[in-house]
Amino acid sequence: MNDSDSAIPMPGNAIQLLVMDVDSTFINEEVIDLIAVHAEVGAQVADITERAMTGQLDFAASLAERVALLKGLPVSVLHEVRAQITLTEGARELVAAVQSGGGVVALISGGFTPIIEPVAETMGITEVYANGLDSDDGLLTGITSGRVIDPSAKAEIFAQLSSKYGCDRARTVAIGDGANDIGMIQAAGLGVAFCAKPALVAAADVSVTNRDLREVLTLIEARAHV
Repeated sequence: MNDSDSAIPMPGNAIQLLVMDVDSTFINEEVIDLIAVHAEVGAQVADITERAMTGQLDFAASLAERVALLKGLPVSVLHEVRAQITLTEGARELVAAVQSGGGVVALISGGFTPIIEPVAETMGITEVYANGLDSDDGLLTGITSGRVIDPSAKAEIFAQLSSKYGCDRARTVAIGDGANDIGMIQAAGLGVAFCAKPALVAAADVSVTNRDLREVLTLIEARAHV
């Protein structure tokens, strides 16, 4: 898809706001699972992640539990992990389509700012919300810093962005994959469950099972012609 023809119509106009989860949505990986491999607690953290994403565990508590297992890991590991992540197929095209139509793209993630912000910057995405990782003397302390981006925070940030940019709800889209995305998915004009857990599929307007974000473009364009 060429940027020149990538504006996405909603009823009457282009999208004003697109909000995406990051791990397993905007990117293919779960970042905390990659970090955990370096700490040799990969299997343990991956199991907690899976249960949190299916809604079996409280997200904030499960995040604290997982991050605690990373205590003592060198901060330099984050650079290695950043090099491991890969954008989901179609991510660049979707972002370019919304931006070329005059819309804002935002990332709201239960992942980590040091990993996400540099990737977002390369695509002109300035609205990035994620968890910080506290460190001391070059080592992770095992706790997060700043506001925890839990399910309620995701929904609140979505609402704040909608207000900030004066969005018509019908021209907003949210995409996610886990139970922690339910609030923002339900707040959007179009809530998309992307290769998602059953709890999110049940809450979303539509579900995409093919791992290609260009599928979302097709869905939006179809809605515009209904």
